[in-house]
Amino acid sequence: MEMKQMYINGNWVEARSGKTREIINPYNQEVIAEAADGNEEDAKIAIAAAREAFDNGAWASTPAATRGEKVLRIAELIERDREELARMETLDTGKTVEESREDMDDIAGVFRYFGGLADKDGGEMIESPIPDSQSRIVREPVGVCGQITPWNYPLLQASWKIAPALAAGNTIVMKPSEITPLTTVKVTELMEEAGFPAGVVNLVLGDGATVGNELAESDSVDLISFTGGIETGKKVMQKASGNMKKIALELGGKNPNVVFADADFETAVDQALNAAFFHAGQVCSAGARLIVEDSIHDEFVKELADRAGRIKLGDGFEDDTQSGPLISAEHRGKVESYVEIGKQEGAKIVTGGARPEKEELQNGFFYLPTIFTECTSDMRIVQEEIFGPVLTVERFHSEEEAVTLANDSIYGLAGAVFTTDIDKAERAAAKMRMGTVWINDFHPYFAQAPWGGYKQSGIGRELGKPGLEEYTETKHIYRNLKPEPIHWFK
Repeated sequence: MEMKQMYINGNWVEARSGKTREIINPYNQEVIAEAADGNEEDAKIAIAAAREAFDNGAWASTPAATRGEKVLRIAELIERDREELARMETLDTGKTVEESREDMDDIAGVFRYFGGLADKDGGEMIESPIPDSQSRIVREPVGVCGQITPWNYPLLQASWKIAPALAAGNTIVMKPSEITPLTTVKVTELMEEAGFPAGVVNLVLGDGATVGNELAESDSVDLISFTGGIETGKKVMQKASGNMKKIALELGGKNPNVVFADADFETAVDQALNAAFFHAGQVCSAGARLIVEDSIHDEFVKELADRAGRIKLGDGFEDDTQSGPLISAEHRGKVESYVEIGKQEGAKIVTGGARPEKEELQNGFFYLPTIFTECTSDMRIVQEEIFGPVLTVERFHSEEEAVTLANDSIYGLAGAVFTTDIDKAERAAAKMRMGTVWINDFHPYFAQAPWGGYKQSGIGRELGKPGLEEYTETKHIYRNLKPEPIHWFK
């Protein structure tokens, strides 16, 4: 079996400890790869390589257009190896291979976008109020960037960090999830093929408690970008305070999907399924809180439950599979514990609430799409991120109540409004405290639009022009055109 190594200072290496970790397919628990299992010692070596490459190498001062060409080359290589990457992603995560293919297309698009954006900001001249002076604003790379990515969209989330960081002239140390590293290893091979200088791109494999902790804590790291759970995000933030490094955090959400009675019924039902159960609900922007106007609630829930019960679970490589497994036994256990909490809180299960009984699914970490009704906003299953195929349904009677319910959360990542009344939609969207609000749709994102949340859904933005700016420092350069003594001190 092929051994997946780490990439440090232009070399493929094993963990200093010699330890390895088995990578399994969540569909059948088969071992699909063996990977180096690094720790803080490996992370320190990688950070030192990135520090040296930034401080004394040529990458940061390489013309922006040249850096952009390198990033664009990554996009070309991803397109070339699309099928191999998609297959790896499905083996690693259990998602359908068609979704993995679409992910690869989106990932190539992210690299293309930031590659094209690299040389578009040449600075800004501003009018100085001081005579005979010149004042300009420039953006410069931050420096060494630690990047910690999650298991649900391993390469997609990595691309949102890698592409802008390199386009801006930074050096990077990547740490993918220890359970889904395969595509990040592969794209590192592609970056090596693209010809990035030694030390600019580094990859350390290992868990968050060792490798991730070192990236967050090290005084030699200038920025830490983390996508994952809120509690870990808080720890990253605390560790990063040691040298006041820049932080970019995307910490998920409990995203409301508001359906008014005048919405197109078929579209709203279809999108509610997509919002809640796509990728088995393991999506940071999943519409796990359905908020339905009272007059259509019963009919809507009946139709939704009927369709949810027909979702085809299975092998991601089979054409008729609509949803794969959860990522691990541990994570399925977490989802099951929340279902029990929901029952204890008085919510009613109208479909799901158990593992599937089909024999062919017994070796995987499957859980049936589950819908709870009779939910109230004070319930834990309504307020806490379950990150699985569990949907809660609440009722509302007025536009004001719908918005109040939607905002009743510590999170503020995303949300949606379904209605044929565009004025109502715009009023609701304006009042919803979230980084993204969709109107009559759910889940669209693209490289050109910023992504991030309000409140405890995180700090900063990925994608769009703000996604590039996250990886830069702003500098003001002032020039006196007629320097002369001021004679303040005689």
